[in-house]
Amino acid sequence: MGLRINDTVPNFTAQTDQGVISFHEWIGDSWAILFSHPKDFTPVCTTEFGAVARLADEWNKRNTKVIGISVDGIEDHKRWKRDIEKAGGATPYFPIIADDGLHVSKAFDMLPHEYYLPEHPTPADSETVRAVFIIAPDKKLKLSMTYPMTVGRNFSEVLRALDALQTSARAGVSMPADWTPGGDVIIPLALDDEAAKKKFGGFNAVLPYLRYTKLPD
Repeated sequence: MGLRINDTVPNFTAQTDQGVISFHEWIGDSWAILFSHPKDFTPVCTTEFGAVARLADEWNKRNTKVIGISVDGIEDHKRWKRDIEKAGGATPYFPIIADDGLHVSKAFDMLPHEYYLPEHPTPADSETVRAVFIIAPDKKLKLSMTYPMTVGRNFSEVLRALDALQTSARAGVSMPADWTPGGDVIIPLALDDEAAKKKFGGFNAVLPYLRYTKLPD
């Protein structure tokens, strides 16, 4: 069975280009984003790693650690980071897991448990290893997205989703479509109108089950 929202993510020990990590210990009290790639030295993935590196200050503001993973080894990761910096204009400071044994990819259900790579693998052999996982400090999965190899991930959207998840966890609200920080939020159905007024001070009921409100600054 695949990894589902609110499941505790697998704990694992793995080699990265920055040393050995124990995943749950590495997350600590932070939020975490694990973003995976089928192979180093591929064009779309190189642009994505650059995008993540350029957002370093934004991840830090949100108490969020980022970590990459691909099915190549440590020395490839180190060499690839030079290309990422050249193409992306920012230093990829985050670790990259060397998942050449496919243990993490299989634990996160990106590859079948019986799968193995051929002797000279191409990106197509591990193309499903193109996912994003957002993990809360309690080590539970809060969001996952999987992309095809031809479509680069929009990390501005990952950042927006992270803001939404953190706001929801902090304030006990839900977010409407296309929500961005500062926008109206949705009052959960678990609160009746009286409790909603007491908590939020007022709201706009578009439908009996759809009530918008503003969060305090």
